[in-house]
Amino acid sequence: MKHRKILVPLDGSELSECALTFAKKLAKESLFGEIILLCIVEVRISIWHQMRGVDYFATKEKLMGRARDYLTNLKSKLCNEGYRVKVELIDSNMPARVISHYAQENFVDLIVMAIHGSYIVRKLKRMFGGVAYRVFDESQVPVLLIRPPEIK
Repeated sequence: MKHRKILVPLDGSELSECALTFAKKLAKESLFGEIILLCIVEVRISIWHQMRGVDYFATKEKLMGRARDYLTNLKSKLCNEGYRVKVELIDSNMPARVISHYAQENFVDLIVMAIHGSYIVRKLKRMFGGVAYRVFDESQVPVLLIRPPEIK
């Protein structure tokens, strides 16, 4: 039997981890055999920072290291709970496109992402292109947007 894959993009926030809670429920019910944790690191250093001597490559390596540690810890916890987990770390300034592309190229069956719950925030995110909404619009893979319980 083919293991169905669920992709959970994470940014290190509690909000993004709400999607992980739902993904675990789906995996526990044997609807999905593998949870893929994807973290996209965006390194943005302004001209102002560059003029002040901020090293892009050192900053990138530091952020990638933090994200790697974050994913490793999450994977360890989930594996200890009995889940089959894969982690991916990608450096990009286009997270929505990377998420959509990754899901399609890696035969992911479902993308689960958390969103802010308030109506006004949702409208603003749509207008200004929040990552979750852009993935929802662009993805060829089904996307499930989760509103965290505490924000309802």
